[in-house]
Amino acid sequence: MCSRLLGLIREQVFAGLFGAGYAYDSFVVAFRIPNLLRDLFGEGALSAAFVSVFSDYDANRSREDTWLLASNVLCFFVVTISLITLLGMFFSDQIVALLAPDFASVGGKAELTSTMTVIMMPFLLFISLAAVVMGILNTKNRFFIPALASSFFNLGSIIGGTTLAFLLPKYGHPAIVGMAFGTLIGGFLQLGVQLPVLKNVGFRFTPVLNIADPGLRRVLKLMIPATIGLSATQINIFINTNFASSCAEGSVSWLNYAFRLVQLPIGLFGVAISIAALPVLARQASTNNLAQMRTTFVSSLTMVFCLTVPATIGLIILAEPIIRIIFERGAFTAADTRATAIALSLYGVGLFAYSANKVIVPVYYAINATRYPVIASFLAIGFNVLIIINTIEYFQHRAIALSTSAVMIINFLFLMVVLYRRIDGFSLRNLMAGLLKIAASAVVMTVVLLFFYNFFSAQFHRSILHQISFLLLLIFLSATSYIAVLHLLGLQELNDIITKIRARMAR
Repeated sequence: MCSRLLGLIREQVFAGLFGAGYAYDSFVVAFRIPNLLRDLFGEGALSAAFVSVFSDYDANRSREDTWLLASNVLCFFVVTISLITLLGMFFSDQIVALLAPDFASVGGKAELTSTMTVIMMPFLLFISLAAVVMGILNTKNRFFIPALASSFFNLGSIIGGTTLAFLLPKYGHPAIVGMAFGTLIGGFLQLGVQLPVLKNVGFRFTPVLNIADPGLRRVLKLMIPATIGLSATQINIFINTNFASSCAEGSVSWLNYAFRLVQLPIGLFGVAISIAALPVLARQASTNNLAQMRTTFVSSLTMVFCLTVPATIGLIILAEPIIRIIFERGAFTAADTRATAIALSLYGVGLFAYSANKVIVPVYYAINATRYPVIASFLAIGFNVLIIINTIEYFQHRAIALSTSAVMIINFLFLMVVLYRRIDGFSLRNLMAGLLKIAASAVVMTVVLLFFYNFFSAQFHRSILHQISFLLLLIFLSATSYIAVLHLLGLQELNDIITKIRARMAR
């Protein structure tokens, strides 16, 4: 939550300092290069693959073998990603020309983008090593600092970047270059803040590079299909951007703003539960405790639904006041609010599936069946194109948000059916019992939310302070009704959380 909120502040800082134009265009393209490589090789694929193998070593090998594997993986990726970083820096001009050929027609824009690409490429190294360290700490049941680490990335970007943005123009450099250095500072902090905790769990670094090591090869073998699967996601982003650019002016922005907001509950619920569940699932798989793994999976999935269903309802009903409060000022008009709110509502429909997939995919890693998420990713490309082609003429930018949600739901159903067969079933009875309780509570919450939203609707046309106050009040009333009904119905996962909170508060 801290990371997502700070990320939103980071975007507001960029908007306030640079708006939308020459400088920020250059930054976005320059950052997209290391960020794309991070998505393909770093946080997602590397972290999941490493945790699966490291958990196996931690459960079945000696302490020395386990730490030696960690050292070897760290050394291998330092060397490999450093080479990729150097190549990216050396060929920065060519990469920029490939990604943004039109920049060359604007004086100095391509050169500025290339300069910031060189500055930000080492970000890839910091963030990839941070992913390995996070995997080690999660396996050792350390979650708070690794989860908080991405907040330090945003803090470094905001504080370091903004400071340098004011200082560098005095020395003849564009202010936006300061934000590029801020990104680098943020990446270093995301890695650095985890290192003291790594030392506390007993890790001792050994400088070793053994490419023939079976553990390292297992990590790489698991990473390959994950990287291919993530490349499908990047292809979908490329497809959606191209379709959006053919719609009415502002469509790309409306979709971008809406998707950034829907990423908040995805990160808060789907990603957070996935990070917590992965080392547990991997440890249970490595000890061949499939019965317990099935129980853990069903419980994790139930918790995802428990948290994302009310978030979905809130995003659909409250989309317009949320967008108005956050963005409607300056050049962002009431028409932009309405268009973005519609996109947010449509993205919200697929929120439960998007978050659930974050929990399902790690199970495939744990059982070494990584080809199925890859198949699902490429099926998603086909369905995405098919849905958009048949709906975009009528729905315009809404077709893209609708397609994204539909594809996520199809992806979810495919992965669930295949997983059920791969692990010889899991308790559908427990899952359905939890879903029925969640559905009943969600109905009550929807009635409460609609009643009070209509009752207070006039307040959302008053001052910004009034709007914020009544939005928070609506969220509080609806969330309270949802939790109260769910608690009365006896959802075990919710009761476990309440028990944990009470225990913490009693200390």
